[in-house]
Amino acid sequence: MSLRVVHLKTEYVVNPLGLDEKKPRLFWRLDSTERGAAQSAYRVLVASSREALDRHEGDQWDSGKVASSSQIQIEYDGKPLVSEGCYYWKVQVWDGADRPSDWSETAFWTMGLLDRGEWKAGWIGRKTEANVQMQPSPYVRKSFAVEGKIQRATAYATALGLYELRVNGEKVGDLFAPGFTDYDKRVQVQTYDVTRLLTEGDNAVGAVLGDGWYCGTVGFLGDKVYGERPFFLLQIHIELADGTKRIVATDSSWRTNRGPLQYSDMIKGEAYDARLELDGWDRPGFDDSGWEQPDVRPGYNGLLTASIEPPVRITETLKPISVRRTESGSYIYDMGQNMVGWTEVKVRGERGRKVTLSHAEMLNPDGSLYLDNLRVAVQQDHYVLKGEGEESYEPRFTFHGFRYVELIGYPGEADLETIVGKVIHSDTPRTGRLQTNDEMVNKLYSNIVWGQRGNFLSVPTDCPQRDERLGWTGDAQIFARTASYNMDVSRFFTKFMWDMIDAQQPSGAFTDVAPDAGWIRHKMWSTRLNWFAPDNAGWGDAGVVIPWTLYLMYGDTRILDTHYEAMVRWVEYLKANTNELVRPDYANYGDWLSIDADTPKEVLATAYFAYSTKLLSRIAGVLGRTEDEAHYDALFRDIAAAFRRAFVDEEGRIHGETQTVYVLALQFELLEGRVRELAIARLVDNIRARGNRLSTGFLGVGYLLPSLTDNGQLDVAYTLLTQEAFPSWMYSIKHGATTIWERWDGWTEHNGFQTPSMNSFNHYSLGSVGEWMFRYMAGLEADPAQPGFRRAIVRPLPGGRLTEAKAEYESLYGVLSTDWKLSPDGRFRLNVRVPAGATAAVFVPGADVRMDGQPVSGAGMSLAIEIGSGEYVFESHISSTGV
Repeated sequence: MSLRVVHLKTEYVVNPLGLDEKKPRLFWRLDSTERGAAQSAYRVLVASSREALDRHEGDQWDSGKVASSSQIQIEYDGKPLVSEGCYYWKVQVWDGADRPSDWSETAFWTMGLLDRGEWKAGWIGRKTEANVQMQPSPYVRKSFAVEGKIQRATAYATALGLYELRVNGEKVGDLFAPGFTDYDKRVQVQTYDVTRLLTEGDNAVGAVLGDGWYCGTVGFLGDKVYGERPFFLLQIHIELADGTKRIVATDSSWRTNRGPLQYSDMIKGEAYDARLELDGWDRPGFDDSGWEQPDVRPGYNGLLTASIEPPVRITETLKPISVRRTESGSYIYDMGQNMVGWTEVKVRGERGRKVTLSHAEMLNPDGSLYLDNLRVAVQQDHYVLKGEGEESYEPRFTFHGFRYVELIGYPGEADLETIVGKVIHSDTPRTGRLQTNDEMVNKLYSNIVWGQRGNFLSVPTDCPQRDERLGWTGDAQIFARTASYNMDVSRFFTKFMWDMIDAQQPSGAFTDVAPDAGWIRHKMWSTRLNWFAPDNAGWGDAGVVIPWTLYLMYGDTRILDTHYEAMVRWVEYLKANTNELVRPDYANYGDWLSIDADTPKEVLATAYFAYSTKLLSRIAGVLGRTEDEAHYDALFRDIAAAFRRAFVDEEGRIHGETQTVYVLALQFELLEGRVRELAIARLVDNIRARGNRLSTGFLGVGYLLPSLTDNGQLDVAYTLLTQEAFPSWMYSIKHGATTIWERWDGWTEHNGFQTPSMNSFNHYSLGSVGEWMFRYMAGLEADPAQPGFRRAIVRPLPGGRLTEAKAEYESLYGVLSTDWKLSPDGRFRLNVRVPAGATAAVFVPGADVRMDGQPVSGAGMSLAIEIGSGEYVFESHISSTGV
């Protein structure tokens, strides 16, 4: 048969290590050259050894032949899984004619330490040095011998702070482990297979520790938020060929010392003195007799959980596009792209010479680095040479947001080969691509993607350069759908939901930032700006919006079920804090950074209350909680009625009369009948009165173009998309933007830079228009009834000055794509590709629709053409009056 089973994953990952999920979910794709290829049944085998699996024995689980087309989110349902177990699995499927496929290749997963009692290691650190403000990074190490042939060796590592693990001279793992969590409640454990790194005989293991989010500077909340100094926890489990087992664990027998890393802080940068390097410290045979005994922490009361988030990695290296020497003798580089990461420098010079790398997003009019918007952040790294030929340096435990780099104190002549930029972020693989005939629209999409790359670093941060970099929930929820098209954020947002749950208040309120990082405890925002609240509209609602988004994009019902009670608590909290279902005007952010438009906060808050309630009703329905579904649907209708009574008059005028009040009321389905039609007209009138320009802020912008398009105003949506006058997306592009700006007026021709107290040039929120570009312009939409793109809704909408658009999205089933072209004479041609195992409902704009050259009776924008997998060509004719 033509069906092949490929691309096996467990918990969204290829061959993951150290899971603590007792019923992991399995995923696979189908590969076929035939149209309409689909699976009618599957059989999964899971075995405790590869040999058993090769014999087609599922000693852990044999699902038997299951009549189902499901290829994703298949829950393991076999024998109980045990700590450190290694499980091998494969799949066979049957096609529509009941013909079996060959067995897939073998995949596997391993379990971590499932019982807290299995942890024998102690948390080790180094005592604080007196009279030192910025503490040096501790180095810890241990030598040990292994007697016998090594069969398997697994390292389980984590830290309160950050760590870089070293085994016999080699680095193990990725950047910024174990990631940003609320350390008072949980810390993630990373699992590594170190079998090949260990040897029979002498071995050494060590780590460098960083302050990170635990005891370093966390945004404007200061440092030492969770603790005073970093601690490290490690167990290496070694299994010998003769069956002997041994554990090497952190304890008082280890040794610690300071090294060349003088300090390293997420916000304040790093200093490294190469003269103090400890050659061979991470290898066997190193003399550590002069090192100190580590300080052993009594214990840790939080949870030790398997790492959920994708690791932070260097994903790209950029070369500068220009360099110039300043009058002071420094060199200023232009990387050509506002990026996040750091600079690596190569240098030769005398011992003790200090070289500084300073980073900024923009330049002042005089060509110097624009540093005012960093607030108290210090985006500088310092390197002291050891003076032994060519040396290279890049930081370990800090990162910067920048396009420009000033190289200070460099000996000799620097050139374009002297530095490179290392791009870092959570390694969420690209799943989306989008291109049009309009280069400015293409640049907008590029800027959206770069904004996501720059701000998805363990948590969805609000900016990567100033003293903030916190996981703002409002920013995350409005961008979540765009993010899900661009990259695989399944695990990223799954982990972030746990951050939100850890921060949820006893009242049920979700917080503005997650992890909380002392936000509620410090109430610093409250005392400084009188804005503090634990339940801001559009921010706390992320606790419902993000799970729903993961359900739509990945078919993930587990995240709905896992966090259902937390979502109920949120909605009930909102209900309890209303006046006859109208939320009051209280301290919140409103439609943050809207431009010349003040949306009443009670209107916005009530609208979002309704939206969270509507989504909760849908979630209850997905989970089969029919009583709750009906209850929250009724509550939503009551809130909508209360909204209309309080804020809407019979002429469709909504209190505040901003674009955002109309957009939210339309998108959240709060209006009815004639009033709805009048509100649409008022929204369009507002846009026209502003010269076809927008005024929406963070919460309104993501729904602006969808609400226009859904209500028959596609031409207005395209006009706003391609508007080049201020304020607009294209205005920043015309002035050199390579990422999305935080503010529409971050820089203008008339006023220059906006207030430096809050003016990031890499901030993804206003890039939520990317969702519209995929769903409406390209026409790639998920069907909520068959989520995860099991059935796609393909409905491209050409318009404006665009005559071509193509997009692809790599779903869990495979690549789904559209490619359309509109000729001057109105001929429309659409190519659609659907992956094996999936289907699509295609709506073709225009009249005289043809599929593969054959006329299709009745097809168009009101009647879908149902297709299976394969590639198809549709043609139609669009009149001059539009779609």
